[in-house]
Amino acid sequence: MRVIAGEAKGRKLKLVPGEGTRPITDRVKENLFNLIQWEVRSSRFLDLFAGTGSVGIEALSRGASHVVFLDTSREAVRIIRENLEHCRLHARAEVVRTDAFIYLANDASEPFDLIFVAPPQYQGIWSRALAAIDQRPTWLSAEGLAIVQIHPKEYMELPLANLELVDQRVYGSTKLCLYGRTENG
Repeated sequence: MRVIAGEAKGRKLKLVPGEGTRPITDRVKENLFNLIQWEVRSSRFLDLFAGTGSVGIEALSRGASHVVFLDTSREAVRIIRENLEHCRLHARAEVVRTDAFIYLANDASEPFDLIFVAPPQYQGIWSRALAAIDQRPTWLSAEGLAIVQIHPKEYMELPLANLELVDQRVYGSTKLCLYGRTENG
């Protein structure tokens, strides 16, 4: 796994040992950033369930102003910090070892322009995370996007009040769903 573009282009990233994380493939990551390329520069980016930190690091490399990485795993947090140091992107990053649902239960001090949600598969965690953001839509800026990475079989329509599905793409065994705030949100 590597950084695809930007100031850290070509740098290899360490993986979290074991089966606990599911790193995004370079192909899906490239397609994701093609979809959101205009929103990334100077953005505030939240990488929930960050794992190796690959997506948030790609955002920093492509010009995000600040990325917050969340993960509950001590090992994942260590790997994210090492990857940030290796890519020389740690100055614009914050790595927090906490549960995403505890984090999202609080009010946002400042909204994020992009929130990336890629939790463990087949546990319904993605829908719980999206519901948490929907309940506190100020986590997302008015023009922001919440991006969910799931297996296509996991997808279901959710009853959301403040977020709406604005785009979805399938790349093999990965589905990306992009949600924006509604006029009410």
